[in-house]
Amino acid sequence: MSKFKSKKDNSLPAVNTASLPDIVFMLLFFFMVVTVMREDNLIIENRLPQADQVEKLDKKYPISYIYAGKPAKGYEKFGTEARLQLNDKLAEISEIQAFINAERAALREELVPKLTVSLKVDKEANMGIVGDIKKELRKASAFRINYTTATGDAKANLDR
Repeated sequence: MSKFKSKKDNSLPAVNTASLPDIVFMLLFFFMVVTVMREDNLIIENRLPQADQVEKLDKKYPISYIYAGKPAKGYEKFGTEARLQLNDKLAEISEIQAFINAERAALREELVPKLTVSLKVDKEANMGIVGDIKKELRKASAFRINYTTATGDAKANLDR
């Protein structure tokens, strides 16, 4: 008979999970910091004009975007004239009031008067479409309008 006895239990020792919650929260925090919310898919060309005086909007208040420009590459089937894009679909000027009303309905009551409409108009677009958009915004009582310009130092670009 042998002096050594074999172990009956050949299982592995238990895994220490004391640091698991720390790791999970660290990963959660990391993904919350680096995640960017989805932007609209542009169906139109949107080369923004430069400006010499720019004021940054507060992100505290709700902003709705209206894009205007000719259809981008791959969307030529919609024509070559300047078109309007609300969220992810092409729209007609007459749909602006319904869009603004839907945006207001999605907001809390105290934020409704602070809704700002930001126009992102291609620099090659006809100004007639901008006038039509503004008329519809007036009909919808959306008087807080912002014109978005290209980022960067606009004054330095104008001096060149």
